[in-house]
Amino acid sequence: MRYLILSDVHANWEALQAVLEHARGRYDEILCCGDLVGYGADPEAAVAWARQNARVIVRGNHDKAAIGLEDIEWFNPAAAYAAQWTQRQLSPQNLEFLRQLPRGPVAVSGFQILHGSPVDEDDYLISPHEAAAVYGYLAAPVSFFGHSHLQGGFLLGPEGAAEIGPVPARRTSIELELPAGRACLINPGSVGQPRDGDPRAAYVIYVPEERRVTYYRVPYDLATAQRKILQAGLPEALALRLAYGS
Repeated sequence: MRYLILSDVHANWEALQAVLEHARGRYDEILCCGDLVGYGADPEAAVAWARQNARVIVRGNHDKAAIGLEDIEWFNPAAAYAAQWTQRQLSPQNLEFLRQLPRGPVAVSGFQILHGSPVDEDDYLISPHEAAAVYGYLAAPVSFFGHSHLQGGFLLGPEGAAEIGPVPARRTSIELELPAGRACLINPGSVGQPRDGDPRAAYVIYVPEERRVTYYRVPYDLATAQRKILQAGLPEALALRLAYGS
């Protein structure tokens, strides 16, 4: 079985379509580590697509915000505005779909997917120190997570955590054979709003039988995504940051 694993789509339809086109023929099922909506201009399309195509999705903090389960007082002003706007755009059926998304971690065929941390779905795992602290809470040898928008992850053991970096800017993919005897925390990166300095959309393909993860980066129609954000009346900063991957 080959899994296309996505995270942090954030209603960026152009980025999602580019990822799906690039991944065509490489996968059998789709999983998502949360945040279908927020920031971007196409929440209705993103959720409708997910309803039809993703086998398992865990909820993210922006998914919760769109249905009133997340206190947006802690969001920055642009994110809070986008969350309120998103709620107004979604159909009752798609709001209910978001409401029914499970909290991670969720087990999938010997591995698991989650949004933030296995301890708290809203916590960020950014540094090796933070990753090492959750080692004892991992319920599977391989876990996929998002939330930070930073492609890469961590290889964990009793001695600590080693960091996995993203696909270099000069390349489109890197392949990782997952080592035996280590817990693996894999972040596919963000489809719709990368924050690792690379504006290209990010995703991974996972083949459990081969213990192989392949990280990918894909260019997309950035100008159209930006224009749609501005036309929707969303904060200009949300459009500008896409160009910088930050």
